Amino acid sequence: MPLHPELDKKLSKKYEPKIRIDDVFKGYDITFLTNEHGEPVTLFFGKRRPDGTIAGERYTRTIKRLPDSLEVKSSHWDNRGKIMN
Repeated sequence: MPLHPELDKKLSKKYEPKIRIDDVFKGYDITFLTNEHGEPVTLFFGKRRPDGTIAGERYTRTIKRLPDSLEVKSSHWDNRGKIMN
């Protein structure tokens, strides 16, 4: 199942490199991690527990770049399954 278009738009932005961002999207808790270029590459989506972890689903992003460039040619998110902590 693809990501919601508004969530995909939020995750297409650049953030600080190598950080964790905790947020809320349409009533769901989300946490995402960024790579060295500030691009979100791991997403946790579901319900946040008291210890800060999320029970729900994990997604990872595949990024393809233009040759000899940091410009993103294409990217997509893959659902890696349920997280039950």
